[in-house]
Amino acid sequence: MTSPADAPGPSYLVAGRYRLIRRIGHGGMGAVWLAHDQLLDREVAVKQVLTTSGMDDSVAETSRARALREGRLAARLSHRNAIAMHDVALDRDEPWLVMEFLPSHSVADVLQQNGTIEPVEAAQICAQVADAITEAHASGIIHRDIKPANILIANTGRNVGLVKITDFGISRAKDDVTITQTGVVTGTPAYFAPEVARGEEPGEASDVYSLGSTLYTMIEGRPPFGNEDNYIATLHRVALGQINPITRAGGLSSILLKLLEPNPANRPTMAQARDQLTQFAADTLGTTDNVLTGLVSTRPLAEQNRATTLPPAGQPGASGPGTSPAPRTSALNEPSHPHQPTQVASGHYAPRTTPTPIPYNPTDYSSAPGQYTPPPTYYQQQQQQRGSDSHAGLAAAIFAVFALLTAIIAGVIILVM
Repeated sequence: MTSPADAPGPSYLVAGRYRLIRRIGHGGMGAVWLAHDQLLDREVAVKQVLTTSGMDDSVAETSRARALREGRLAARLSHRNAIAMHDVALDRDEPWLVMEFLPSHSVADVLQQNGTIEPVEAAQICAQVADAITEAHASGIIHRDIKPANILIANTGRNVGLVKITDFGISRAKDDVTITQTGVVTGTPAYFAPEVARGEEPGEASDVYSLGSTLYTMIEGRPPFGNEDNYIATLHRVALGQINPITRAGGLSSILLKLLEPNPANRPTMAQARDQLTQFAADTLGTTDNVLTGLVSTRPLAEQNRATTLPPAGQPGASGPGTSPAPRTSALNEPSHPHQPTQVASGHYAPRTTPTPIPYNPTDYSSAPGQYTPPPTYYQQQQQQRGSDSHAGLAAAIFAVFALLTAIIAGVIILVM
């Protein structure tokens, strides 16, 4: 067992193979670390299940069984839009889940900075997630925790913009025996389906509802039942199934309402949800293939601002032959204000944006409105001063010569007389 005194940290070697580098996340099931697989010489993400030290034996066994089940379930799924599970490693009798490492930001990161995501881009992201979950359902896997924090978007390398669903930590196969304690509800209440909030067993329809709640949050900037921090109060609201009004979805509203249908029997299947979202986005992106296999441009504003602060063309650091391409910019420049969509060369959706006005600064003549003549620089002042000095010197020289000539003439006259 692992005790607090020797809890794993950077440089710790898990199961004699995975060297921990740094912690990159933390969730209800445990910490997630970036690690180096010393056998295959690659970076991986390893998920440390909460230590069972000090737990009752039966609870500890439940925790270990859940982790092992997660590994088995996730290993069944192989889809471009799902994080791959590589291994389930046991270290000092504690299970660690070894997964694909994807340098990325989550949709939750985007929402935290940008507020919202435009409907077409949100539909494309959710269509790709639905495609992966459709395959999971076909394999008998229910995700149970679809939410913005579990949708990743690659932000480096050749796959920038690739969408992947992660964290099957509380997933369970439809034919598995329940190993959670009776009465314990696992997941994130804000994205629960009403039947789950009422204590019923989650099923495929519950994943559809959670996808709808996630899509709603991406478009509206808040979950469909609000941002109530009280767990019990949120469960109560979800159980009633009365969502807040939809205000920003536009033509996507009808699809969104189908996903958020209170009665699970009346919801579309995940495959139907994927197809409906794909068709909506294809009206802008051109083809269903563009929607399901295209890379998205959604990124947090901080990353977008870094990407747009680039040297002018032709200067060191600018994109061009022999240089690295400039970072992609986000399709979400100012998500709190609607923009007119346009089709960019890559085939990805991006809104038209308006340059942000530069505020007038009376000491910054470059930002002042109208036509202004800036004051001379120090160099210009020196040049002007040197010009003035040279003119004065020339005048003095002429005056001196004139005075000398006058004196000579006067002397000659005196001698003659």
